[in-house]
Amino acid sequence: MGVSKKKAGLAALGLGAALVSASAVSATDIKVIHAGELLAVPGEAAKANQTVVIEDGRIREVRDGFVAADTFGEAAKLIDLKDSFVMPGMMDMHVHIQGELGPDQYRETLQMSDEDRGMRSVMYANRTLKAGFTTVRDLGAEPQSVFALRKAAAQGWVDAPRIVAAGSSVAATGGHGDVDGMQHELLEKFTSKTICDGADDCLRAVRYAVKFGADVIKITATGGVLSDTNTGTGQQMTDEELKTIMDAAHALGRKVAAHAHAAEGINAALRAGVDSIEHGSYADKESIRLFKKNGAYLVPTLLAGHTVVNMAKTSNFMSEDIKAKAIRVGGDMIENFKRSYQSGVKIAYGTDSGVSRHGTNAQEAVLMHEAGMSAMDILKSATVNAADLIDMSDSLGTIEAGKFADIIAMDDSPLEDIKELLDVDFVMKGGKTVKNQ
Repeated sequence: MGVSKKKAGLAALGLGAALVSASAVSATDIKVIHAGELLAVPGEAAKANQTVVIEDGRIREVRDGFVAADTFGEAAKLIDLKDSFVMPGMMDMHVHIQGELGPDQYRETLQMSDEDRGMRSVMYANRTLKAGFTTVRDLGAEPQSVFALRKAAAQGWVDAPRIVAAGSSVAATGGHGDVDGMQHELLEKFTSKTICDGADDCLRAVRYAVKFGADVIKITATGGVLSDTNTGTGQQMTDEELKTIMDAAHALGRKVAAHAHAAEGINAALRAGVDSIEHGSYADKESIRLFKKNGAYLVPTLLAGHTVVNMAKTSNFMSEDIKAKAIRVGGDMIENFKRSYQSGVKIAYGTDSGVSRHGTNAQEAVLMHEAGMSAMDILKSATVNAADLIDMSDSLGTIEAGKFADIIAMDDSPLEDIKELLDVDFVMKGGKTVKNQ
């Protein structure tokens, strides 16, 4: 006797539901890491022989001892890091992922399309990720290209760090962050719409940046080393402009990062309410007082200073103006960083990679350690503090339940030898292993 059409339909629906249910169960991705030494929360003590359970890209739990993977389901996959030091993925709070400083930069400006730079930035981002940096904050790039890379990384289309991006800097006409060193027609062509003059115009520039996708507002409060002009490194944006920028950005839910070298520019930005000072090369006693009063972060970028001093002394592609600034400012950064750190200023890890080579980001840690920063404080600056700076402490910075499974490992403890960070062997971002050697 045949089955009625109604019963057949119900049976088909039942089978379909069962298949969907089975598919949902099998789709759960569980990975189990056996960590020989685990620094789950930088700033707290590391623990030996730990099990980290990851489900669908997030930390499910951390247990003492080595718990068998099949405890968590037959499909659970074991990642054996029993002989490794395991910690959260590091974060670099100051990169420029689209390029690298060198003799070809002006030629590339003329010969490479935005699409070319965008494709190359995938390579730079991948190098950064495989060096153990699972999140970066890009503080200056061609906006739509870097925003596209941000989306590609978030969607898993490419293996790249999680990206928080500023796009174009908000800067004063003729100041650091504006274009320079070209003929007039090219200066006009390449001038960004976020260049501004006067408080009202800077209000417009902030709103424009946010409209087109900026996660954070990058400003240039002072002159800079790599501007091809002799305009110095002093304050270049007025107090009124700075206050308007801070108020406008914060009203739109965006933090502000201020490039600042000279003390008067650092202090003006801090008084205006900035969230982080990038470089902070000549921070003085008043700067330190304002840092601590406001809770702002210093992102020191010692690697950039180290890089430009070496380039100024050993290469010929820099102009005389740039060379003079590079040798003076780069040479002074270490001592000023020491003073800020010893005074209790909050530090977030940042390299200014793009000045230095992408993928060498961990060299910053070596320089910070040589300047007297403890290994634990360095690791904390690159994890817990960085997550706080970008308002992602609920999902990044530690290996705890509910957070993204951004995890790295190396042979030995960087708490014993900070140079271990230069040779990261294992990298996982959001539960996906992108390096294991």
